[in-house]
Amino acid sequence: MQPTTAFCRDREAHHHALARTTNLDNVRLVANAAAAAWAKEGVAAGLREDRKLRTRAFAEACAAASEPTPSDLHGLSENPDRGHAAAAV
Repeated sequence: MQPTTAFCRDREAHHHALARTTNLDNVRLVANAAAAAWAKEGVAAGLREDRKLRTRAFAEACAAASEPTPSDLHGLSENPDRGHAAAAV
């Protein structure tokens, strides 16, 4: 399972808040590093989510295109050796 953008932003805010409220330098350093890591993961999650939306929109646009089915095109070939088998006899 990959984290969503909202989850990453929530975790980033949590670690920033932890860094602001602590009195210990080592906790502050680790919390700031974790916040930076969650920010980076949030950017990657945003790119994944955008790509998923673009892919879905493209697939829906392709499905909506009114391309004739192969059965609709059967017998409409300009080649004399294509078309209905009964017509060739």
